[in-house]
Amino acid sequence: MANVIKLSRFFIGLSILLLFSGVAAGQRSATSLSDDSGAEFGPVMRAYIGYLNNEQEVVDDRASRREITGAYYRRNSNRIRALRQMAIRLVRQSGNDYVPELEAVTTDELGTLFEDPPRPATLRANEIVANKFKFLGPLHLGEVFYMFARLDPYEQAELIQRQGKGSTLSAGSNSGSANGQRVGQTTSRPRRVVPR
Repeated sequence: MANVIKLSRFFIGLSILLLFSGVAAGQRSATSLSDDSGAEFGPVMRAYIGYLNNEQEVVDDRASRREITGAYYRRNSNRIRALRQMAIRLVRQSGNDYVPELEAVTTDELGTLFEDPPRPATLRANEIVANKFKFLGPLHLGEVFYMFARLDPYEQAELIQRQGKGSTLSAGSNSGSANGQRVGQTTSRPRRVVPR
């Protein structure tokens, strides 16, 4: 009788051990799948993928609490997938561990990025839009997401400077080498009148 009790305790302990090791192995494989083989990426890309995973957890949590609608959940989950796919594509193409600030918007959300939203049919890949964004292309994930990379301030300044030089040269100025105020020119502005 004592041997049967010892044997049953042994099998119960063994089954609990196998159960926990199976759960741990499942969690490891789930995190490796969600990292999109993060070992091939540098720290910046791994951090971006971690950020997107956290965003997905927030959306999942809000859905579990019934704070959001099913349509809202699907759109935001698909947006997160689109951002992940585009970031991975950009990093793999460039070979750089750099992710620009990405935006994924649907047709009805273009107004959130632009005062005068462009028509999606007119957008071309790598086109600069409104001197702020580079259009990367559309991604179809449940619905069409238009992918944009925000230009950093240096890219924006260079673009504006190139456009400024192009406009002075086309306007027929001398050589276009000097922009700004000429020597001897003074500028003044009217004084501000303060009410008494």
